[in-house]
Amino acid sequence: MPTWNSRGLRGSTLEDLLNRTNEKYAQNGLALIQKIPTPITPINIDKETRHITLAYFEQKSTVDYIGAVQGIPVCFDAKECNTDTFPLANVHPHQVAFMEQFEKQEGIAFLLISFTHREEFYYLRFSDLEKFWNRALDGGRKSFRYEELNPAYFLPKVSGVLIPYLQVLQKDLEDRD
Repeated sequence: MPTWNSRGLRGSTLEDLLNRTNEKYAQNGLALIQKIPTPITPINIDKETRHITLAYFEQKSTVDYIGAVQGIPVCFDAKECNTDTFPLANVHPHQVAFMEQFEKQEGIAFLLISFTHREEFYYLRFSDLEKFWNRALDGGRKSFRYEELNPAYFLPKVSGVLIPYLQVLQKDLEDRD
């Protein structure tokens, strides 16, 4: 069973930025996206700070966020990468399976990747994730490089929105037509 320790705070800044972005989208009536909590069973708790120092995941999580954008079902997972190579080991088979089934139900599934060293965010369409995933399953590289990504899916810098993924989601929808 997987465990949680100090690694559990990885991505907390990205998560905070996304939560604040989603609050703004909700306030403006653009989207209703919620963070899905990952259930854990605490094992060790620091008595002084009351922080959990060791825990077990109760079950496999699906994706980080789920909701609706203007009536369209949306789910996505947020990942961080501090190099130009994104290891597919950061994505779990049950997440890929969930996103695949979500898309079959006419929802939109994607990854939001923060390239922290570049201070850039990327919207990875599920169809592109699936290509990279299948390449790895077929014996190819088990990662993808920054250079392999479609420049049109990097998130623009927008005043007042921390991670403006709705604009790129719109592009994804248009490219599907």
